[in-house]
Amino acid sequence: MTESKESTVRLLITCPDQPGIVAAVSGFLHRKNANIIHSDQHSTDPEGGRFFMRNEFFLAGLNGNGLDALRQEFAAEVADGFIMDWSFSPVWKRKKMVLFCSKVDHALMELLWRWKRGDLEAEITMVISNHPDRRDAVEHFGVPFHHVPVGPTLREKVSAEDAMMELMGEQVDLIVLARYMQVLTSDFVARYSRRIINIHHSFLPAFVGADPYRRAHERGVKLIGATAHYVTSELDEGPIIEQDVIRVTHSHDLDDLKRLGADIERHVLARAVTWHLEDRVIIDGNKTIVFRH
Repeated sequence: MTESKESTVRLLITCPDQPGIVAAVSGFLHRKNANIIHSDQHSTDPEGGRFFMRNEFFLAGLNGNGLDALRQEFAAEVADGFIMDWSFSPVWKRKKMVLFCSKVDHALMELLWRWKRGDLEAEITMVISNHPDRRDAVEHFGVPFHHVPVGPTLREKVSAEDAMMELMGEQVDLIVLARYMQVLTSDFVARYSRRIINIHHSFLPAFVGADPYRRAHERGVKLIGATAHYVTSELDEGPIIEQDVIRVTHSHDLDDLKRLGADIERHVLARAVTWHLEDRVIIDGNKTIVFRH
């Protein structure tokens, strides 16, 4: 890793909008001799709205201990006065990511392939599946694979989730449901709040729930799509990160829709995961602010 990566930090801010926020942030970083590399901001309303900012800055020689001190100074000198919800994320510390899957593998393989190429800023610690089918494919990438069966009853589901939590340990920055065809319990979701991303094989809010391609085909839709969103206790209602669509016609049968949809799903999920890992997403209620490239 280069020195610039070792000394680069991403700053995310959400706060009530008012004059002076940008000046206060940039002034603080200037006093610390930090160089702002990227800066994006958005206001919902210049009068009484919410303000969102994403900064990347470089501070030569910055390390873990220095970052802790910088956090304390930023809180006292800037954040507290503007009532900020904020975070410093060191670029040199790769997020620990776990992938969940079932039998269908296109979304899983896309993420593993991009990770192997070095395109995802993460350490994939393991893949967990409720079926054993993808073990060989996953282990080919050098990633541990764990088969955790999930029974039909709530008691069996909770037991399976307990086993998964024990496997993952305490340090989990992101869980990706790469077509994991199980509904997680509300307790599990709450434990990893804002840290679970799902790919829904439909253009939400249309066709929520199971078998959306069949229902889309029966309805004669002219567009199909995919939606990547954060998981909440309400099924398929979490904040949307990314979506995409493709046109279809009466000549496409159900298998065509599934094939075309799978291609959209893997790309939409990969973009959403990439943006999360690069600290480009800020959750605002049930919506997201996404600072893309």
